[in-house]
Amino acid sequence: MEQKVYDLVIEGNIVLPDRVLYNGSVAIKDGKIASVSKISHERRSHKVLKAHGKYVLPGAIDAHVHSYSALTEGFAAATRSAAAGGVTTIIEMPYDADQLICTKERYAAKKQKLSKEAVVDVAMLATIKPKNGLDQIPLLAEEGACGFKVSMFNTDSVRFPRIDDGELLEAFSLIAKTGCPVGVHAETDEIVRKYIEKYKQKGETDPRAHCWSRPKVAESTAVLTALELAYWTGVHLHIYHCTFPRIFELVQWFRQQGTKVTAETCTHYLILSEEDMPSLHARGKINPPLRTKEDVEQLWIQLSQGMIDLVTSDHAPWTIDRKNHADIFQNSSGAPGVETLLPLLYSEGVAKGRISMLTLVHLLSENPAKTFGLSHCKGRIEEGMDADLVVLDPNQSWVLNESELHSHAGWSPYHGFTVQGKIINTFVRGKLVYDGTVIGNPGDGKFIHAEHDAVKKSLQSDTVRCSVQ
Repeated sequence: MEQKVYDLVIEGNIVLPDRVLYNGSVAIKDGKIASVSKISHERRSHKVLKAHGKYVLPGAIDAHVHSYSALTEGFAAATRSAAAGGVTTIIEMPYDADQLICTKERYAAKKQKLSKEAVVDVAMLATIKPKNGLDQIPLLAEEGACGFKVSMFNTDSVRFPRIDDGELLEAFSLIAKTGCPVGVHAETDEIVRKYIEKYKQKGETDPRAHCWSRPKVAESTAVLTALELAYWTGVHLHIYHCTFPRIFELVQWFRQQGTKVTAETCTHYLILSEEDMPSLHARGKINPPLRTKEDVEQLWIQLSQGMIDLVTSDHAPWTIDRKNHADIFQNSSGAPGVETLLPLLYSEGVAKGRISMLTLVHLLSENPAKTFGLSHCKGRIEEGMDADLVVLDPNQSWVLNESELHSHAGWSPYHGFTVQGKIINTFVRGKLVYDGTVIGNPGDGKFIHAEHDAVKKSLQSDTVRCSVQ
């Protein structure tokens, strides 16, 4: 029998969904994983990468990236950053600096843009207008949207608007029919507005005033509203950037009631706290805000217990001039982070014994793929899957230097951190895009069409309790 010739074989410690295959190998053919096994010297390949003593991981999926919150970033810089950080797929947010991605036409145009600019693969969310935009929901789902994102806080009336509860109820009912998840930015607008005004009137100059102006109850009350809407409509709800443990306890309770819900936290909520605000100033201004050191430690415990589904970066690449105002309330919210997501979660989590390597790949690869309809081709090392692979050396330590990162933002809240574990190689569908330098080209990345099981008969079943016609 003629022996198959592979394009590439990677040898190392292969991180599978249920175990680490030490001294294993992954064979790649035509951009797909063709075989996973123990190292065999009988294999024939045009190229062999020997990564002995290193981990071979499924590429990370960063499920929360704002490539166009700053138009200077775009897919080009964001996906270069992703490649350098071992992120092989980004999930792009629908809130661009110049427009909402809320119609089929805008969605299709943005897909065309990524096909020319992206270095790694991209799945895209869609959103809806505050009013009179619900007719676009099935059209956007047909375009391949991996989900919908809505905000319960009015960040910007044009770019990032609040969707009121009545509109959310109708939207959730319609989105449920598509099988897509709907994610929420959960902060109660009225509470935040009142407390921002309170601290402004006090003339508070402490940068922690940003945290105090967005109290935990503003987040939890919005989450509870979204959970109730999901319970009654049967939609798959995803809760973005959860900041403290009670949120995940509420999610657990609603799951027990039959609600389909997933929830994430972000790198910054696991590493930084409001006590860092005096030194970080606006570099630490993020919505929702940083919480207490106790919250940070409890989130790590919840990660280890499987209570948190995903960890994301919430990459928001503002240039530093948007962070330099003396008044904390006058600065933009958010921080770049797609390039540091995997290295920091490995360093602070696995290397410090807080979570296992298997938990890391569930959080960054398998669960994001399942949540957003990408598991047909992404998220795990398995025959037939896209050959999205990352080689990580656990023995190297390095100091994070913001000037060496690839985002156009040019800064990082983690500047000066010592990181244990270093990304050596990143492959997207078998193509090497990073080897210490980003060597992938714009256009190497492609749009990933999400595949969700559309709800057909469930609207007549007991699982959907409220259907808005």
